[in-house]
Parts: sequence; structure tokens; C-alpha cells
Amino acid sequence: MLKLAFLPLLAGLSWSAPQAAAPSVPKVMVATYAGVINPAAAEYLEGAVAAAAREGCSALVIELDTPGGLDLSMRDIVKAILSSETPVIVYVAPAGARAASAGVFITMAAHVAAMAPGTNIGAAHPVQLGAMPGMGKEKDKTDAVMEGKVTNDAVAYLQAIAGRRGRNVAWAFEGVTKSTSIPSSAAVRERVVDLEAKSLDELLAKVDGWQLPDFKGRPLRSKGAQLVRCDMTGRQKLLAAVADPNIAMILMTLGVSGLLIELYSPGLILPGIVGAVSLILAFYSFQTLSASFAGVLLILVGFLLYVLELKVHSYGLLTVSATASILFGTLMLFRNTGGGLSVSGTVLLSALGTLVALVAALLVIATQAFRKRSHAGMEGMIGRSGVADTDLNPRGKVTLDGELWNAQSLDGDLPAGTEVRVDASEGLTLKVRRKN
Repeated sequence: MLKLAFLPLLAGLSWSAPQAAAPSVPKVMVATYAGVINPAAAEYLEGAVAAAAREGCSALVIELDTPGGLDLSMRDIVKAILSSETPVIVYVAPAGARAASAGVFITMAAHVAAMAPGTNIGAAHPVQLGAMPGMGKEKDKTDAVMEGKVTNDAVAYLQAIAGRRGRNVAWAFEGVTKSTSIPSSAAVRERVVDLEAKSLDELLAKVDGWQLPDFKGRPLRSKGAQLVRCDMTGRQKLLAAVADPNIAMILMTLGVSGLLIELYSPGLILPGIVGAVSLILAFYSFQTLSASFAGVLLILVGFLLYVLELKVHSYGLLTVSATASILFGTLMLFRNTGGGLSVSGTVLLSALGTLVALVAALLVIATQAFRKRSHAGMEGMIGRSGVADTDLNPRGKVTLDGELWNAQSLDGDLPAGTEVRVDASEGLTLKVRRKN
């Protein structure tokens, strides 16, 4: 009977026993970047690495599509990935994307390197920017030595990264020295990257449970993860857009155009403000991209020649010189050998065409203004008709539009009442002739 009495109590205790906790859904942060690797890109991706660690994400996926960029910005990103407290997966996507030049270093630095079908990776030879022009064989020798140093540094850096991640060190050497580029399937086969995935979901499913050397005892949890997007801020988007050679060229064109209009017609204010701001942004972009000092200087000279064209009658010589100066300056800004930093030919021709058309239009307006007769002061009296108020022998008085003027006849003596025409002026005396 006593046992029966305790049965309800035992039953109640059994119902209140704690249940096994359901496994939490993993959280994966996704940062997408497409464009040139520049300071804005470095700030964004470094921030994404820090945010993934701060929010306790299982992994950070960087969806990457880049033609390359600046060495310093690339190294900042690589250092952030190598020291990350969260597994970083670099995924070269979507189809048609590439990880070229600086993008190779970033991809191979990742804990997991993946590519979508139809993408490629390679051409990691460093591009030297900002060089000053030299002369003769001494310059060629210096350039060759400097290029060798830069290449050797890049080779050692990429091989160190590849060795740390257990990837193909031999290909890392070829990728830098020979600018080798390979598609995604070959990259997986040659152990340049770890796997190929058609989509982000497929990628997360494939890497789920991987044991990464930097995170021993902590398998990667990514399958069915909750995705958290990490987007660029408005400021970062603006800086990334400005730090593009083509945008910089367009800004420079707007700047020069605005200042030319303001100098031709002072007081409009708006063209001057837009021009000044655009020029400042353009030169900020050139500085950020380590553009050649000589190229920037030639562009400035071209701008000054355009201004002089409005002040000096050179019959178009200054305009031609200015256009040539800006053209050569732009071509010298960047050495485009696959680094992703260059001004598009279309943008360059459009910019130069706009400047030439603007200067031509201002010159036409200025010429018409010079040819137009003045209607103010004594010059405005020339060509007007009046009547001799007194005899002109040869001096006397004439009446023009109800006003009495001192006059001198250029046709000899003229009687009062003769219709005359003003031919010239001297001081306050009108030189007149008989009106035909």
C-alpha cells in the first residue's frame, strides 16, 4: 500500500525531468566584395572579420570578385584573415568572377578557399605603381632591379601563405613569376584552392564538419546555417567608388569643366564649387591609388593650358597642347599589366572629347563677344546718326537722340541741318561725316 501511495509522486517527478537541449543553429556571416582592392575594400573586409568574431559566428564567407589592386590594402586584408578568431572562407563567385593579382593572395590566405564553376584565379605578378619617369639605360637598370625585388618579395609572401594553408607552393611561385592563371576545376585539382561549389548553400554543406588546423577540436559548423549579411557602409561605398581610376578620370573632367566655366564667367558660383570638389576627390583617388606623380603633374599642366587658351589667342595651339598633356598624363598614371588599375580607353576619350568641346564652345562665345559692338560709353556712339545743330567748319555742335554733342567734320565744312553719321570719337568730341 505504501508503494502505491508513492506512485503518483514518482510519476510527477518523471514528467518534470529536464529535456535534452536542442542544438543551436549555426550563424555564418557573408561579406560580398566586387571591385579593385583599395583602402575602402581593406576597411570593409577587416571590419567583416572583426564583426564575425564579435557576433560569435561559426564562419565568415567572403564572396570575392576582383581584378586585383594595391599591395598595401591586400596585405592588410591578408593579415586580418591570418589572425582571425573565426574561420574565414573565401569564395570566388559568382560564375564569371575572378581572383586575380591581389585576389590570389587573399584567396590563398583563407582557412577554406573555394571557387564557383566558371571562375579563375591567378596572374599574381605585382604591378609597380607611382614610378617617376627616368632617362636612358640607367633607368631601365634601376627599374629591373626594383621589379626583381618586388617580385621576389611577392613570391616569398605567397609561398609562405600557401605553405601555412597546405596549398600548392610550386604553383604560388608560378602564379607570381609567370602570371599563371587557371580555371576553378584546375585550381582544385592542383590544390590551389580546396573545393568547387555551385552555390553558397552547396559550399556551406560541403565544408560542414571540417577540422581546420587553426581551430583544432572545433569542427566547422555551417550546414543549414543562418546567414548574416555584412554590407559596406555608405561611406565605404563612396570611397570604393571614388578610388576607381575611371571614376577619378570622370571627376577630374567635371572638375576642370566646372573651373573653366567659372573662370570664363565669374560669379556663377555653382560650377566653381562643383569643379573644386570634383578635383579634390579626383586627386584623392589618384593619391589613394598611388598614381604616378609625373602623370598627375601632366594633367595639371593640361588644365593650366586650357585656362590660358581662354585668355590668349593661340589659334587652338594651347588646346592641342593641353589635350596631349592630359592624354599622356593619364596614360602614365598607372602601369596596367593585369593589376586592375587603369583608365578605360572609352572613359579617357570621352573625358578628353568633353574638355575639348567645352573649350571650343567657350572660345566661340568669347569670339562673338569680342566682335559684338559695345553699346556703352563713347564706343557706343560710333555708327549712330544725327543732325548738325550748327555749321561745322570743321567744328561745331550736332544733335544725337536729343543730346547735344561737340563734333568735328571729317568731310570739310558742313552747313547746319546736315545729316551726319558718327565715324569715331576723340575724348568727348565726335568725329562725323556726311550721311550718304
